[in-house]
Amino acid sequence: MNSKWYIPARSATAPYTVDVTPESAGWAESSLQVVDLGEAGSVSRSTTNTEVMILPLAGGGTVECGGTTFELAPRASVFDGPADMVYLGVDQDYTISGHGRIAICGARATRSLANRRLAAADVPVELRGAGNCSRQVHNFGTATTFEADSLIACEVITPGGNWSSYPAHKHDENTAVETQLEEIYYFEIDDSPAGTPGFGYHRVYGTPQRPIEVLEEVRSGDVVLVPHGYHGPSIAAPGHHMYYLNVMAGSGPDRAWLICDDPNHTWLRSSWEHQDVDPRLPFRPSTSREGA
Repeated sequence: MNSKWYIPARSATAPYTVDVTPESAGWAESSLQVVDLGEAGSVSRSTTNTEVMILPLAGGGTVECGGTTFELAPRASVFDGPADMVYLGVDQDYTISGHGRIAICGARATRSLANRRLAAADVPVELRGAGNCSRQVHNFGTATTFEADSLIACEVITPGGNWSSYPAHKHDENTAVETQLEEIYYFEIDDSPAGTPGFGYHRVYGTPQRPIEVLEEVRSGDVVLVPHGYHGPSIAAPGHHMYYLNVMAGSGPDRAWLICDDPNHTWLRSSWEHQDVDPRLPFRPSTSREGA
């Protein structure tokens, strides 16, 4: 089923392949643009009242801002290890130059923090879950690993045949155990060993008080928005690794990722204690297609 919370690949105006703003999403905080620079190109923008985290999906280049040039080292694909990331605060004019596809993760911000670069080698890599719920997380912009005003972002790689974002969970209320966060999922799906394109599935569902119903087949370049409700699983079809970029921000006073599991599924976490992490993890550059 296609819902208003699903945005198909390349539905934005060139050179952007994704252009999600708070206004287009119908919410207040989170945004995501993906710009395709082709073989060599540039785009100039302003952060205005938004802080951003900029990283290459496939490609590389530079970010010039305020007389300083930050490098984004080339990355062959989203399945080839973490990427360099450049953080820019509010009220900044900047230019991205280079090649390939560059992601601009954004969130409304009130504090002005220093511009800086996080090298790919310094991105914390986490192996989460176990068994067929194993996945790899690149925590380049999470609340506990990188300082920002409100923006939270990370990358997740799920080996073919595995379930990710599971148990299903939500973060749509500001309580002692949960933070209200709007969330964007941007997907890329690895080709099979035979070179054929793949797909996956993503689920969002609500509570009786706040219903929402999303079940989408996702392919490379697709976006699913999560305004509220439980989300998960994200399912990678066998033979096709799944990547997604998460962008989150919310209305609460604290920048934190506090979640509540669907109580019907939270038992699963204890089962991981008796399972090994998928041996295909961690993914490494030039080996990501092995064992697909």
